[in-house]
Amino acid sequence: MTKDSSKELVCVGAVAGSFGVRGEVRLKSFCAEPEDIALYSPLTDETGAERIPVVITRAIKNGFAARLGGIETKEEADAARGLRLFARREQLPTLPDDEFYHADLIGLEVYDTGGTLLGQVRSVLNHGASDLLEIHGPGLKSTVLLPFTHEAVPTVDLSRGRLVADPPEGLF
Repeated sequence: MTKDSSKELVCVGAVAGSFGVRGEVRLKSFCAEPEDIALYSPLTDETGAERIPVVITRAIKNGFAARLGGIETKEEADAARGLRLFARREQLPTLPDDEFYHADLIGLEVYDTGGTLLGQVRSVLNHGASDLLEIHGPGLKSTVLLPFTHEAVPTVDLSRGRLVADPPEGLF
């Protein structure tokens, strides 16, 4: 049985473009403590094949200025725009029982409290207040955004690849 590499790697940041003219990049961190992204260096691309050393040089608006291994010029930094950076799961801290990495929630099947399959988590969104689970499924006319709260999602069972939802009335 092969390991699922998408579960072994967790996206922790992305390159937003170049910063200055000496090969630094604008680095967006997706870590709970943004500066922790440097602790996981070297990072990888999404294949896990390329190892990319990361050194933060300073904080800037909406992220960090950073040096990435293999990027020496402004043109190379410009070309790296959009590069997503991943850490190996074993590098990341263990979370408390009621916290989850977004990567672990994506793909889970969503059941209601009566055991009816509602759909599957396609993505996890956060627009400020709290996380929202984007739910898709064959019986749904459109995307459903389910608040990821203890009230709306009382059970997350990663070992069985599912969660139980008690959605607000009329959501599904």
